[in-house]
Amino acid sequence: MGLHDITARIRAAEAAHGRAPGSVTLIAVSKVQPLERVVAVLDAGHRTFGENYVQEAAGKWPDLRARYEGVALHMIGPLQTNKAKPALELFDAIHTLDRPSLAERLARLVQAQGRCPQLFVQVNTGAEPQKAGALPAELDGFVAACRRLDLPVAGLMCIPPEDQDAAPHFAMLAGMAARNGLSGLSMGMSSDFEAAIAHGATHVRVGSAIFGARVAAIRPEAP
Repeated sequence: MGLHDITARIRAAEAAHGRAPGSVTLIAVSKVQPLERVVAVLDAGHRTFGENYVQEAAGKWPDLRARYEGVALHMIGPLQTNKAKPALELFDAIHTLDRPSLAERLARLVQAQGRCPQLFVQVNTGAEPQKAGALPAELDGFVAACRRLDLPVAGLMCIPPEDQDAAPHFAMLAGMAARNGLSGLSMGMSSDFEAAIAHGATHVRVGSAIFGARVAAIRPEAP
């Protein structure tokens, strides 16, 4: 597949659904990918990347950012509260704001630092017990609580259940975003990003279709 093909499919999906060209941001998910693959995508001109782990990003991206201008780094994995400070320093966007304790920690840090990444609230649209994210019934109250903390929530994010049609989950997320006056929709991955674009995605997260299969097992963030 590769970057060129994925970009072409995104542009085609934008056109097919009446979206403005370039209205969908492609996040190239570079977690646990070999450095040479990441460099190849950078050399091809792409500049927006997603990482799951603060420690991995901290070990990889400062050097790459010194070599390549204009890199935007998105946190797309679960964020531990005790990793909030380095996350704010590393990332331009955080897609996994999902609980009051994290919101309160981020708010204190943002007030102290005077800057804030773009923030997306993760929603557990399938109410899966093993998955992070605010439950749909709690979403409106959580967004309101974030706003009371002066956190500038830009949008919502979801990862639909693997064994279900993703489209109803994308439609649900779009409805919740509209109800809360949010324009950002981070949804859609390698297998379903075109359906996500049809439902209004502003950010799609594509990894294996760009980089190829991962060569390392996904590992949990160290405490």
